[in-house]
Amino acid sequence: MSRMRQIEDIYNRRGEHARKLHEAGEKVIGYFCCFVPDEIITALGMVPYRIQGSQSEPIDEADVLLEPMACPFARSCFNMALKGEYEFLDGFVVPHSCDTVERLYHIWHTNKPSPFNHLINVPHMLGPSSDEFFKNELLYFTKRLEEFAGRKLEVEKLKEAIRLYNRRRALLRELYGLRRESPPRISGVEITKTLVAGMGIPAAEHIDLISGLIEEVKKRPVVPPDGLPRIFLWGNEIDDISFINLVEECGAHVVMDDLCTGSRFFWQDVEETEDPFDGLVRRYLDIHCPRTLKPQAGAREEDLENRFGYIHSFMKEWQAAAAIFYIVRYCDTCELEGPDLKEYLNGLDLPVLMIEDDYSTSTMGQLRTRIQAFLEMII
Repeated sequence: MSRMRQIEDIYNRRGEHARKLHEAGEKVIGYFCCFVPDEIITALGMVPYRIQGSQSEPIDEADVLLEPMACPFARSCFNMALKGEYEFLDGFVVPHSCDTVERLYHIWHTNKPSPFNHLINVPHMLGPSSDEFFKNELLYFTKRLEEFAGRKLEVEKLKEAIRLYNRRRALLRELYGLRRESPPRISGVEITKTLVAGMGIPAAEHIDLISGLIEEVKKRPVVPPDGLPRIFLWGNEIDDISFINLVEECGAHVVMDDLCTGSRFFWQDVEETEDPFDGLVRRYLDIHCPRTLKPQAGAREEDLENRFGYIHSFMKEWQAAAAIFYIVRYCDTCELEGPDLKEYLNGLDLPVLMIEDDYSTSTMGQLRTRIQAFLEMII
């Protein structure tokens, strides 16, 4: 079986592998967002599992306990938990990535507690005290995990885990690099399946799949340029191929992204420091996320460049002609950040389409006309 077929199988049956590990006696620790260090969980001999929702299933139970005007991704995840989809989780870890997720932790903990439950407080403002504050949070998280695991964290094990995840990051960057070609050798849909599949399996297994996939993709025949527009995606949660498939079906190549389920969670390595927690702190606080406020740099134009210059670099390197923002409805952080980023990109003569969606596959038909019209405009 090809690596892509294996990845598709894991993607289509997400959660099954983690469930089998749980049944075999492994401890599976579920978590939200990209601010929870997988390295700590792995170093303690447990399996990290990034919690996902379902864009194809209706939210039919969660609204009794969580207001409907909350993030539909968060509501979908909680809905799955209420229906028993996450019974295989031995732990439930939530960072304060946004107010909705922080509030969801308490509601989830009250109604569907796991054997281990923990909230990590992540600084929203970056400043002189942020590193020390977050390091203390990670040390406390580690202490509680040690108590749950029944073993102490070995520094060398943590350093090994950091090298393991840096290896995975390097391979994912290499895979993304194959989309620089025109046309790209690997589609946005295939990339999404690869990323989502890896969120529910041990890192070593994901590394094996990515390595094999890279070799397969490199052997694909070179296709002549097709003239289709190259699109950059920005937003929050895309853990289903439906939207990216729609964009590509409409006649475009999705070549690069800044998503919390995309490049945002793996682009930067953890520096190998003497105290591994120092490297972890710096790396996870450096994640480009709308929920984190950087100190303002100079006047308006300079501040926008400081905040979004890396996105311009991505778009230049991957030759993206335009950007599509995919924002899950009621996401305050992206809703507030989006207009500033749009202003910045428009100032560089880069067209932007902003889409607010309900985190549901049922909306894809409604979005098709908007995407087609946008693509026609930029050809």
